[in-house]
Amino acid sequence: MKFMRQLFLSLVTRFAAPVMAGLILSFSLLLPVQAATINGQTIDESIDWDSLMPANFSPDTLFDSSQFGELDDYDPMAEIKLKVMMEALSSAPVVEEMDGKMVRIPGFVVPLVEEGMKVTEFFLVPYFGACIHVPPPPSNQMIHVTYEPGTNVENLYDAIWISGELKIETVAHELGTSGYKLEAYQIEPYTEE
Repeated sequence: MKFMRQLFLSLVTRFAAPVMAGLILSFSLLLPVQAATINGQTIDESIDWDSLMPANFSPDTLFDSSQFGELDDYDPMAEIKLKVMMEALSSAPVVEEMDGKMVRIPGFVVPLVEEGMKVTEFFLVPYFGACIHVPPPPSNQMIHVTYEPGTNVENLYDAIWISGELKIETVAHELGTSGYKLEAYQIEPYTEE
């Protein structure tokens, strides 16, 4: 299969998956939630992944995919297009009003730093499989999370809730680039509320 066609199809699938995951994960946000206090900090709100994208932002506008089907795996233009796409994904715009908010958000873990059996640093992403084998989500759909005590992540297929202070900060890693950073105060298994 031609490289760029495969890449394009994976991106279409990748961008459709967050919509479906967002619908599933944000269903629980429709129910009223009382403000929680963690470590003396009040959680401002439970948020969904769409709230991390500016209203006028669409992942489709990040790069021109019109030539993807015409490129061969070994075409030098394929390498150029991939580089342009990766740069666009790593510089997606963020929502400035989210800076400093205490939030609670559901998502999936992409481990970055493990200490023994515990994960202390990871990307939180809106759908399972992000950053693995295909290009990562846009940077405004990735949160770099630190959790000093570490958390046991026994099954990366399972969604979790994370509560903490959200900051606008770019964190680059070989697996992707996040536009947000969160110091986690609490990590819980995902349950619909």
